[in-house]
Amino acid sequence: MKKYTFLFLSLVYLTMSCSGSKSVTMNNENTSKTPFVWEGANVYFLLTDRFYNGDKSNDLNFNRTKTSGKLRGFEGGDIIGITKKIESGYFEKLGINAIWLTPIVEQIHDGVDEGTGLSYGFHGYWAKDWTALDPNFGTKEDLANLVKKAHEKGIRIVLDGVINHTGPVTPEDPVWPSDWVRTGVVCDYKSFENTTMCTLVENLPDVKTESTQNVELPPFLIEKWKKEGRYEKEIASLDEFFKRTGYPRSPKYYIIKWLTDYIVEFGIDGYRADTVKHTEEGVWADFKKECDYAFETWKKHHPLQVLDQNPFYTIAEVYGYGISGGQDYDFGDRKVNYFQNGFDSMINFEFKWNAAQNDYEGLFSKYSNALNNELKGYSVLNYMSSHDDGQPFDANRVKGIETGTKLLLSPGMSQVYYGDESNRSLVVEGTNGDATLRSNMNWDEIQNNSEIQKTLLHWQKLGQFRRNHPAVGAGVHKLINPYPYTFSRTFTQGSFTDKVVMGVDLPKGRKELPVGDLFPNGTKLKDAYSNQEVEVIDGKVIIDNDFDIVLLELI
Repeated sequence: MKKYTFLFLSLVYLTMSCSGSKSVTMNNENTSKTPFVWEGANVYFLLTDRFYNGDKSNDLNFNRTKTSGKLRGFEGGDIIGITKKIESGYFEKLGINAIWLTPIVEQIHDGVDEGTGLSYGFHGYWAKDWTALDPNFGTKEDLANLVKKAHEKGIRIVLDGVINHTGPVTPEDPVWPSDWVRTGVVCDYKSFENTTMCTLVENLPDVKTESTQNVELPPFLIEKWKKEGRYEKEIASLDEFFKRTGYPRSPKYYIIKWLTDYIVEFGIDGYRADTVKHTEEGVWADFKKECDYAFETWKKHHPLQVLDQNPFYTIAEVYGYGISGGQDYDFGDRKVNYFQNGFDSMINFEFKWNAAQNDYEGLFSKYSNALNNELKGYSVLNYMSSHDDGQPFDANRVKGIETGTKLLLSPGMSQVYYGDESNRSLVVEGTNGDATLRSNMNWDEIQNNSEIQKTLLHWQKLGQFRRNHPAVGAGVHKLINPYPYTFSRTFTQGSFTDKVVMGVDLPKGRKELPVGDLFPNGTKLKDAYSNQEVEVIDGKVIIDNDFDIVLLELI
């Protein structure tokens, strides 16, 4: 495996110290003035059910006792488990400043077999009741505590919102009324209409998001709310929403209301929107409008809990979108600009291919040019592996160091899929379909495998540096020298300026690196990887150590 060495120089002081191979600690005192910048955020994406079981008492609900296919049932992960890992400092050590959770709303109670074995809604994308949390994931008190603990550590919470479809129909989970959903035509993805006005797969009812017709609540939902003793409260809240907005009582606006209630109640910071291209783009413009209103409402009522003045952030999953498409997604018969219809960022399905096919300068300059020109003011969320992409960058987990380096040092937002940092297996014997991508987090290996600990330490150091230096993800890239390959990133926001110089493919041992015109002679720097101190002399630094990576900070 090819090894890479990097040099980082920055104007913002960061102190790291290596404490063995299991973890890395950091002095946060001098990073308090570093602004949080969504465009360069380090986002941790996890399946709530697969991350960590913090409360075994909620593992079984709704008589979900049927034998499921391998990794297709609930495994026990929950909101309390995520909170425990926040409190332990796991995410801080990784340099994570935003956590994206799979949907946590109440799922269908029964399971279905889509040809890969019986599956329950452990993944969260089979909603039954948007107004309630699934007890397998936890309670609203658990969610409130999660947001509180995350915010205390400067970590934002991004929930996952589904408007496109309900959960499948089962003997326990009736189909929604015909004025709410369609069930007949399966999408063929050959045109805009045959991507939006159809079901994604068989038995996944498609919400009629194009409808402007007033519809009544499904009888099963009314009955459910009455049984739970909250019918009057829910109806009053709906009446207030529709009176304030003037929207028709059509399906999409009910769901928009239910999703944005989580912002008003808990102060979450962003939404990742699921299956975006399967609805009309105007749905998302309305969604963003109501998200913004809800966020401002929460901040008004919780002034002491407001982290900063960043607006509510929205990320689109438009399956197949790549940064090369600019602001548009092409359906074949029409193009749609989702950035101008409610989204600040889009998941970039192209990144893993760019990372494999380009050298570093090709990769970095491509992304910097796009993000600082055609996509200026927006961002993309880059990933190397995901929950539903069957062709990850490193399926066999043999390139953990390279994966982390390319992801965490590229311009744009980084998506760390849970276990990327610890080589969690993506090939699980006995699984079918995407289940192999959704194994349980490998906590035991993190504790007991020295090679995994080395990989984790690598991700921790780069992640912390990215988190504390917006220039890495949100800055402007500039080549300094082709060999040894050095380049700069610069970022300015108001009175804050961050400047970073990096060097790649440097040899172990003695290395000389030009720093361009960013740092004058005499500037003293510290390598956080080796704890060595160096000085800029004749426009360059000289450092001698056996590490692959050099992280230099202004002393």
